[in-house]
Amino acid sequence: MTIWEAILLGAIQGLFMFIPVSSSSHLVIAQHWLADAGSAIPGPDTPEMIFFNLVVHLGTMVSVAVVMWRPLLRLLRGTLRELIWFARRKTLRHLIHLKLMLLGVIVVGITGVLGLFIREYGTEVFATPWIVAILLLVTAAILWWTDKVSHTWRGAAQMTIWVAVVIGLAQALALLPGISRSGITIAAALALGMHRKIAAQFSFFVAIPTIVSATAVQSRSLIGHEGGFSISAEAYWVAFLVAAVVGAAALWLVLTLLYRAKFRIFAVYVVIFAAFILIFQPDLSDPPPVDETPAHEDQDAETSARS
Repeated sequence: MTIWEAILLGAIQGLFMFIPVSSSSHLVIAQHWLADAGSAIPGPDTPEMIFFNLVVHLGTMVSVAVVMWRPLLRLLRGTLRELIWFARRKTLRHLIHLKLMLLGVIVVGITGVLGLFIREYGTEVFATPWIVAILLLVTAAILWWTDKVSHTWRGAAQMTIWVAVVIGLAQALALLPGISRSGITIAAALALGMHRKIAAQFSFFVAIPTIVSATAVQSRSLIGHEGGFSISAEAYWVAFLVAAVVGAAALWLVLTLLYRAKFRIFAVYVVIFAAFILIFQPDLSDPPPVDETPAHEDQDAETSARS
């Protein structure tokens, strides 16, 4: 992988991780485009690319911490303060921040359980271009609808287990190609009456443990891996930094447009992207691993076959 390829993939990860236009579809198409252009990028199931995926996801986590550090710090301080209160008073009253933490655990747990099922049986079935295009149109309709939501009444204190269950179910559906995680979770929160700011903050709060859990599961195959990686350390660092910087800019843009009820801009883009998929019918399955057999080995094999 070249430095420019690392920059491209890191930028795509950072940009589409937060912009509600389905990151999975864009990443797969970008990998196929690089493979068709003759890139020597490793296959998606190789240890190198699994670790690369982990690195760029950590970069997007930095984006969340940078853009949302104030509400994130308030949540952590409030949780610590309420834990001390509970230890002293043995009462569950006035524990808003701790309740948000526990509801976040419920969201991630539901997403994890359903996510295993969807990853096992759903992603390949839904990876055909016309189905992905339909799911993208569903995402566009959801984004367009969010701009029309006006009656919101539920703040952080009014969040319940039911809210966490619905958001967890919505986040699990985002594993299907064409469904945006941020778009569907924010829409689910708005549908339940949550204020726009609370809906956005909670959606990206739960993104942190979700990203950590998903990358931890994906990186299990790295256990016991021996030998070096074909991707250079510089490429990993560059991809990490690009994903963090681009992700921070994308997250800031998403929050700004959400607060101003301007998500229809993304809806229009998603419709155009769906039309592109229907017209050109790109291969949305995982790109095949690149044959990395050295040229001299190919020549040796050919010589042996002739002899």
